[in-house]
Amino acid sequence: MSSEHVPARPPANGPDPEWAESASEWDDTAAERKPAAPHSGRRVHLPAHKMRWGLLAVAVGALVAAIVTLSISGFRSSHGLEARDPGGGGPAGRNNSVFGTAKSGDCLSWTNAKTLDLSKVNCADKHLFEVTAGIDLSNYPGREFGPGTRFPDSLRFAELRDEHCVTAARAYLGGRLDPRGRFVVGMINPGEPAWNKGDRTVRCGLQLVSATGNATQQTVGRVRDSDQSRIFDPGTCIGINQNLPTNEPVECADPHAYEVMSTVDLGQQFSGGTPANADQDKYMQDQCSRVADSYLGGPKALINKTLTIFWDNIDARSWLVGSHKLNCLVGKGTRDGFSSITGSAKGNILIDGQAPVPPPSTGRSTPAPLPGAAPPVR
Repeated sequence: MSSEHVPARPPANGPDPEWAESASEWDDTAAERKPAAPHSGRRVHLPAHKMRWGLLAVAVGALVAAIVTLSISGFRSSHGLEARDPGGGGPAGRNNSVFGTAKSGDCLSWTNAKTLDLSKVNCADKHLFEVTAGIDLSNYPGREFGPGTRFPDSLRFAELRDEHCVTAARAYLGGRLDPRGRFVVGMINPGEPAWNKGDRTVRCGLQLVSATGNATQQTVGRVRDSDQSRIFDPGTCIGINQNLPTNEPVECADPHAYEVMSTVDLGQQFSGGTPANADQDKYMQDQCSRVADSYLGGPKALINKTLTIFWDNIDARSWLVGSHKLNCLVGKGTRDGFSSITGSAKGNILIDGQAPVPPPSTGRSTPAPLPGAAPPVR
């Protein structure tokens, strides 16, 4: 590809180890147990300590690390970004391209990920990148970026992104950047042709990125005015690749890892400081169990489809910047990640290509828990 763009990971050096400690799941196989309280006797809560947003940060850690090493930009290229004027035919310099005039607060989009044919759009419309700052590397101490110097490789641009763009994002948002939120810090560089002509400016920004580094998810509105909670709309299905979620919406008729049933605003239940995970779990268990019956088509639908319901937790860093929302999710965990599901959980589904087999009505069958889940309480 002929464009260089550096999103690909959360605004920290590598996956956040604390992400591995905040998630929950339960199955719907406790119908035969004696009830304790509404809903809690009907479903067993299982803390899945190794899952973060459907194993995204933990199980996908190796995948993200490989992406960072091989194609840190999200758009692999040895030439970098060729910022092209949509009305022109060749590589544009800083002075006559959208890239060259983009400033903090501008929202950008493109139609071709290979060349990043950038265009400025209204931030109220769908876009792919929100500029937080323009940084002139010629002001960098030393001679590394002086006249005649070589175009940096993708690893160096990734270092520069972490050095400068994370700080720029925090300043742009008034310190309210959610390090576990749905937006990540990215960078667009001028491209090797423009670099060789003396352009040393990079654009820092915020965007949505999939687990595989694809910057193809559009967003609407400025990040500073948006809820940064890592959520999707109800009815969204999230793709699967090698048993792991891609963090990218797909058609539910296509193979996917899990489906979003609802969005829960914990801010309506908790005020003040960050609620403890146990309190979040208790509330989410009640909320997700309530929606599961209606969403899936009846009180026995979850167990008959051999599916598992789960959710995430919100930590103090996210809570303090205003991220208070979580999704109720439904899928089927395996010891290696997730089973591949085709079809919406609302109707008929296939799990790994096979129709689910309901457990015998006279016995119990416990779906395999997600990796790292504690055993059911007996």
